[in-house]
Amino acid sequence: MENVKASQLINDIGDISFTKILVIVVSVWLLTFLSHKLLSILAKHGPSRLRLYFLAAIPFIRLCLLAAAVSMIIPIIFNITLQNFLVIAGAISVAIGFAFKDLASSLIAGVVAISERTYRPGDWVKIEDDYGEVQQVGLRAITLRTPEDNIVTIAHDRIWNNNISNSNDGQQTLMCVADFYLDADHNAAAIRTVLHDIALTSAFLDYTKPVLVILAEVPWGSHYKLKAYPFDMRDQFEFISDMTVRGKLGIREAGAREVQAPVMIQAPEQR
Repeated sequence: MENVKASQLINDIGDISFTKILVIVVSVWLLTFLSHKLLSILAKHGPSRLRLYFLAAIPFIRLCLLAAAVSMIIPIIFNITLQNFLVIAGAISVAIGFAFKDLASSLIAGVVAISERTYRPGDWVKIEDDYGEVQQVGLRAITLRTPEDNIVTIAHDRIWNNNISNSNDGQQTLMCVADFYLDADHNAAAIRTVLHDIALTSAFLDYTKPVLVILAEVPWGSHYKLKAYPFDMRDQFEFISDMTVRGKLGIREAGAREVQAPVMIQAPEQR
C-alpha cells in the first residue's frame, strides 16, 4: 500500500482557518466557564435536594464541550478520509501508548468515572488515605477538600487498582458513627436508650433517617456504635462530636463506666 505523506494528512496552511480555530477554542472555554459558574451558583442558592444534580452536571457538560471542540477542529486541520483517519488514529495510538501512557489511563478512567458516576461533585469519598468532599471532577483528576481544608488532587487512574468508598453516593446526607467503649458490667438496655435519645435530641439530626444503636461484646467490654444521619452532610464532624460529648455525659449519668479499647483490637471508623 502506498504510504500516505504528511502533506496529504494535513490541509494546506493557506486552507487552515486559524481564526475559526481560535473562535472555537474561545467559545468552548467561555461556555465551560459560564456553565461552571451558573451551576455552582444554582447548587449554592437553589433547592438543597437539587444541589448534587447541579454539581454532577459540571464535568459532563465540560466533557461534551471538549468533545464538540475537538470534532470541529480536526476537520479544519486534517484532510479527513478513511485512509488518512486510519493513519492518524494509528499514529495517535502509538504516541499515547509510549509517551502518555499514564495520562491516557487517567483520561480513560475519567470518562469511565463520569459515565458510571463513581464520584460526583458534592460526594464525600475516601480513596486510600484521602477523605473529603469532591470539589471538581476533571478529565484527568478530581480534587478533594479534606476536613483539614486541604485540597488534594487525585488522578482518575486510581479507580483501576483501588477501592473507592463513597459515603453518600449522590444522596443529600450520609451516615455518621460515634463509638463508645464500656465496661461489660452495665445495663445494656438502658445505655442503648440513652444513646438513642442523645442522637434524637441533636440539633444536627436528619429526622427522616433512622437512628441505630449497635452493640457488640468484645473481650475487653462492650462496643457501642451510635449511627445517625445529619441534616447537612457538611456538618458530619460537628454531628459526631455532638453525639460523642453528650453520649459520654449520658453514659456517666446512667452509672456505666467507659474503658480504653486496646489499640490492636479497636475497630476502625466505619460509616
